[in-house]
Amino acid sequence: MSASTERKNRIAAREAGTDKKILAAQEEARKKAISKRKWTWGTIGVIVLIAAILLLNSGLMYTATTALTANGVKYTPAQVNYYYGNEYLTMVNTYGSYLSYFGLDTSLGLSGLDKQESSMTDGGTWRDYFQNLAEMDVQQSRAMLDYAAENGISLTDEEIAEVDAQFEGMEETAKSYGYGSADKLYAMNYGSGVTAKIVRQAALDMALAQKVYNEKLDSLTYTDDELEEYYTGLNGDRDLFDFNLYYVTAETVETTVPGEDGAEDTVEMTADDQSRAEAKATADAIVMAYQDGEEDIEDIVERFAVAVESQTQALPSERRSVSGSSLDEAYAEWVKADREAGDIEVFADAEEDPAGYTVVMYLARNDNHYPTASVRHILIQAEADEEGNYTDEAKEAAKARAEEILAEYEAGEKTEESFAALAEQYSEDTGSNTNGGLYENIYQGQMVQEFNDFAFGGHKPGDTAIVYGESGSYAGYHVVYYVGEGPLYSSYIARSALQSEAMSAWSDELTNACEVTEGFGFRFVGK
Repeated sequence: MSASTERKNRIAAREAGTDKKILAAQEEARKKAISKRKWTWGTIGVIVLIAAILLLNSGLMYTATTALTANGVKYTPAQVNYYYGNEYLTMVNTYGSYLSYFGLDTSLGLSGLDKQESSMTDGGTWRDYFQNLAEMDVQQSRAMLDYAAENGISLTDEEIAEVDAQFEGMEETAKSYGYGSADKLYAMNYGSGVTAKIVRQAALDMALAQKVYNEKLDSLTYTDDELEEYYTGLNGDRDLFDFNLYYVTAETVETTVPGEDGAEDTVEMTADDQSRAEAKATADAIVMAYQDGEEDIEDIVERFAVAVESQTQALPSERRSVSGSSLDEAYAEWVKADREAGDIEVFADAEEDPAGYTVVMYLARNDNHYPTASVRHILIQAEADEEGNYTDEAKEAAKARAEEILAEYEAGEKTEESFAALAEQYSEDTGSNTNGGLYENIYQGQMVQEFNDFAFGGHKPGDTAIVYGESGSYAGYHVVYYVGEGPLYSSYIARSALQSEAMSAWSDELTNACEVTEGFGFRFVGK
């Protein structure tokens, strides 16, 4: 190749960009560019990581992101964490030590919920379970708040003040427990990001939602005919039935049960035809003895007991008083029929191969068509000793204090209002000492026996007395004031059931119409 040709080729190569020197320079520039891009992207990655860490540490993930959107209203993870923590605390307070049966270890606290599989979810954790409850709480709350806005329902200044009163002194309380501030106390107990401001707003929302619910409930009214029709339709399930019974057990014998598909035979203790026949004969003999004793023993309970004793060497008969829904199906239909005191019958405990027979002697039926009672009271409890017992001296001291309070009432205006004021001042019953000691629409058997006897003792409005009361949780004296009769208990049962059904349907419809979507921040709920 001539020098001229070679020169021409080099010029052409430079123009085409394929000259060796140019290619080498281009390769070097490319490497530098790649290295620069790698450094740039690496730097950006580090910056993003640092920013994420700072964001988490600053709490912005809990306050600046959206966990849920309900009917267009956004809720931060911190706001949802309040409902999450509230559901957890409610479950802990409700079930206490029984939570271990659910498989929930509360010693791990809120932070340990995502490490425990929940028996309440299909393969999920307890965090999943409480997240779901929190989402439903937000949905229901939002639905109620929107309904309130649409219908012009709001909290009064007095109602707002009642909510705020719950938070008075919380800063001092938090510091006394070593939290430093109320915000830190709430965050520790309800979850990350939860502050006093969030808790207060949630309390206001709950108060308004409750007001909406109560106003809707109060708007539901029913006629006496409607209530009676509903109660009659319960077919005696809420009536109270009183009867005596005696169960005759058929003796069991060893029975060989052949194994299936090559399995070994097994031995079971079962009643055979002969033992069943003997048990039935004994039950029938009790009935015969009861009927034969009619001329000698007028009292049917005593006569039944004598009849049982004459035919058996076992335990005496039982007295039962149960609601219609709790009756054994073997004799439920018979007991609910039009019976008279003293009616008696024998029932097999199973249609086929019964293990025994029950002799039932009917006594009475309470169809709940009696007026309920409203009573105010002031409870003065006897002081228990170190072992939890109540000495006679402690009871006498409580009685003396009750007599002093009654004397104070009688020396005053002697009105229902003055009694209510004394109840709020002196009563030790936390369930009623904020509403003047009032218990409305009491039904028979609801209160301790002495209180029940006063409530249904034929008193007139304004009557007072002192009655003793004792249960598993207290012993003491009640200063009682009879307010008056309420609706029939049957009507009360029917109204409560009808209202419950109507409110459930209304609440479900309202809640289901509230659209809820999860946002990026939902992953921080419960963290």
